[in-house]
Amino acid sequence: MKSGKLLWIPAIAVCAMPTSAVLLAGQDVQTPKHHHHKHHHYQLIDLGTLGGTNSTMAGGRALNNHGTVVGCADTSTPDPNYPNFNIYLSPFGADPLVFHTFEFKDGSVADKGALPGADNSCESFLTDRGLIVGGSENGLIDPLTGWPAMEAVAWHNGQVTSLGTFGGNESFAIGANNRGQVVGAAANTVPDPFSVFFGWGTQTRAFVWTQSHGLQDLGTLGGPDALAININDRGQIFGASYTSDLPNPLTGIPPFDAFLYENGKMTDIPNGFGGTQVDPFGANNRGQLIGAASFADEATFHPFLWSKGKFIDLGTFGGTIGEADWINDAGAVTGQAWTSGNAALRGFFWKNGILTDIGTVEGDGCSGGLSINSTDQIVGFSATCDGSVFHAFLWEDGKIVDLNSLISRGADLHLLQATNINDRGEIAGFGVLPNGDVHAFLLVPCDESHHGVEGCDYSMIAVSTTTSVEPTIYATPGRKLPIALWQRRNRFHFPRPVIGQTN
Repeated sequence: MKSGKLLWIPAIAVCAMPTSAVLLAGQDVQTPKHHHHKHHHYQLIDLGTLGGTNSTMAGGRALNNHGTVVGCADTSTPDPNYPNFNIYLSPFGADPLVFHTFEFKDGSVADKGALPGADNSCESFLTDRGLIVGGSENGLIDPLTGWPAMEAVAWHNGQVTSLGTFGGNESFAIGANNRGQVVGAAANTVPDPFSVFFGWGTQTRAFVWTQSHGLQDLGTLGGPDALAININDRGQIFGASYTSDLPNPLTGIPPFDAFLYENGKMTDIPNGFGGTQVDPFGANNRGQLIGAASFADEATFHPFLWSKGKFIDLGTFGGTIGEADWINDAGAVTGQAWTSGNAALRGFFWKNGILTDIGTVEGDGCSGGLSINSTDQIVGFSATCDGSVFHAFLWEDGKIVDLNSLISRGADLHLLQATNINDRGEIAGFGVLPNGDVHAFLLVPCDESHHGVEGCDYSMIAVSTTTSVEPTIYATPGRKLPIALWQRRNRFHFPRPVIGQTN
């Protein structure tokens, strides 16, 4: 399989509709035996819309540990720019309706609005203290791209605040922490032929924003562009940056590494696999980073964990591509990787050097792990490998179960993907109605930790579960990075098989 052109698109801006799942039309791999297992029910809350057609989570952390959910939803207002749209803001593609960020809290949905005089907005991250960050259109058309311009914004205490740019036309907020610090990417005014981060036409620079100091440029690792994707509660910032302005002949773009920024200094996290592409996807409060990185052929990508100076290969199930999507504070990781011949995509659980295939729900051949909580519960999607059928799943104690089997019968919403699970076991995601409309949802477990939930069925239900495939011990050891590389001062997506693509 040949590598396509790399696009650095933040996960929070990637279309979250069901057609966005990355699968390969091919042979379904054999799944393990199915069993019946007693499980508690979940109370389904359809989060609806803001008067329009669709709602969803646009990526990142959309559910916090207090049960608050954020997402993007259509209003009933026609979009005056339709069919023109900002590809990094809209989770719905060309949308005839204006969409806004919403917040579900204390049983009700609130429209969080957009910048004054502007139209569309969408979230990217929610903190436990209720800070929401993302992007909003500002009412202008970007003259370099031709689409509606957006600015990084934060919603807090009922107000929406623009975080600004570095003089360029656009910016976007990607992550935040409980100290009120926000990170993301902003354009400056310097023309940039390699502006594939966001395609803004000028340099993309990583930023940190605080209310007291405003927008701060974090610099780069030597190349023209950088973006920040995560800031933990210790204030450590992770992202990616070009390391030079000389393109690699195999990719057509300059090499880029991950970085750690702390105490005013950006430190290089170079590729431990021999390639020139490091895509960081997430980090935890212990300073561990996950993502995907390329090998020397620039077409093979493996999921990685970077911890205490070690670049650890998490492996695949025999295929050439995998990615790590979520890490908890204990260092357990979930993601997805391909089987031999890139025949099927399978979700994985990685912990203490052991890579486990989490399997699929009955009838499916492909899956992907999207979120893991502190008790190692995993949620994501299970699907047929042609992408025609999707089921949101829960994996726990070595068993995977279709979440649709755990909600009340007669529910109109078919749960397609579960994108977030918090430490209380509550689950957020999106599903589809019989008419094809997509709605965001919240699932509340009817268990001993959630007493008195209205509508909850506290009886146990017998459901079909699948036991995980035999774990794979991936033997490649983590290795310390050379000191010389450490001393260098210089959404994000990598090429993957897609529906209908052949090797």
